[in-house]
Amino acid sequence: MQYGFMGQILRVDLSSGKIRTEETNQVWNRKYLGGAGLATRYLYDEVPVGTDPLGDENLLIFMTGPLTGTASASASRYSVVAKSPQTGIWGQANSGGSFGPALKRSGFDGIIFEGISAKPVYLSINSGNVELCDAQHLWGKTVPETEDAIQAVSNTKCTIASIGPAGENLVRYAAIMNNKHRAAGRCGLGAVMGSKRLKAIACSGSNPVRITNEQEFRAAARRQIGFLDES
Repeated sequence: MQYGFMGQILRVDLSSGKIRTEETNQVWNRKYLGGAGLATRYLYDEVPVGTDPLGDENLLIFMTGPLTGTASASASRYSVVAKSPQTGIWGQANSGGSFGPALKRSGFDGIIFEGISAKPVYLSINSGNVELCDAQHLWGKTVPETEDAIQAVSNTKCTIASIGPAGENLVRYAAIMNNKHRAAGRCGLGAVMGSKRLKAIACSGSNPVRITNEQEFRAAARRQIGFLDES
């Protein structure tokens, strides 16, 4: 496994409910550096020309980068990539907060969602244990209500990315939200999530991100933060 990566990606087929893991492509990790680049390669290879952005052939890809979950400055972000219902071409959005690091520490570099669920569901990832859960009782709820409801039934503290009524109703500029108020807001990817009847993703875990030299890395991170603090 390469440093900076967990070495696994989740594949979730929402049509069948089947979940599997695959090894992160180490050649692609180096060639398409960062979550957006890596996710875009999967989208380019696997989504056919002419795919309906709100149809079952479109992929919804959540991906982290090699610095996500480390002490590096401004490295808490994650990217979401899909064919955009707003533009009809490649769409990418990203967000900060704690969801990106939580996804990484749950044991995965990213998640690729395929197909369309027959009913509303959410994905729970708890230290490598992955489960699709019924979300019919969450459909129609706002993002804060959804996060509170999922956290109330979780046996660990988790970080949640979800959609509200806009995504459910396929509003073509709907965002995906995490930490209640942070948005992956470009290209209408919340509508893609809604079209798949995927209400939320809840992540928790404590897997460390492997770094070659922790002491030197943290020293470099402190220098980064110093540059950001300069007036």
